[in-house]
Amino acid sequence: MSTTYPATIAARVDVELEIKKSRFIAHLIPVASVADADTAIAAVRKEFWDARHNCVAMVTGLTGDQARSSDDGEPSGTAGVPMLEVLRRRGVTDVVAVVTRYFGGVKLGAGGLVRAYGQAVSDALDAAALVDRRALTRISLDVPHADAGRFDNQLRAWADANDAVLGDPEYGATARLSVWAPDDALDALRDDVAAWSAGSVAPETGEVRVVDVPRG
Repeated sequence: MSTTYPATIAARVDVELEIKKSRFIAHLIPVASVADADTAIAAVRKEFWDARHNCVAMVTGLTGDQARSSDDGEPSGTAGVPMLEVLRRRGVTDVVAVVTRYFGGVKLGAGGLVRAYGQAVSDALDAAALVDRRALTRISLDVPHADAGRFDNQLRAWADANDAVLGDPEYGATARLSVWAPDDALDALRDDVAAWSAGSVAPETGEVRVVDVPRG
């Protein structure tokens, strides 16, 4: 059985909502490490230095095994923890969430803060482009240069239909084309390559790598 990995986001997202005159601005930022997350948090806090709170939640690591949160002056447990729970519930990693709050003069109470900070992160995730992570196997084909265009088109169409990702072609004595494919599609790919080439091209199985696949 293949391992299932948490998704991540393709690019930064900023979403604002207003609740009882308080402005909550959620910033979701993709990161590659804890150090990246710390840099992103510092940049948001510098940009929104005049806000009363810049609360934080982050999940990092390929399996989402590292997590951290901060209430940044809000009552304990009313900001960072509910933000982190949303990230966990939505199954994402390598993401840092910073929610900037400009106080509007009306107190929300502990329950209101929990709902507001959680909603801010949830709304930002709704607006984000998600990227799935899958363990894919590299399959390479060595084909004559004269046939490279045809095989490239066939591989491209096959990849689109089978949740696979094309690799970069390499050109030497032959054209070496590659595709990163899920385990359950490997047999079908070998059969298709045999049909495309009348059995003259033998697919070569290579390394397994966790690959980012934009969600359609």
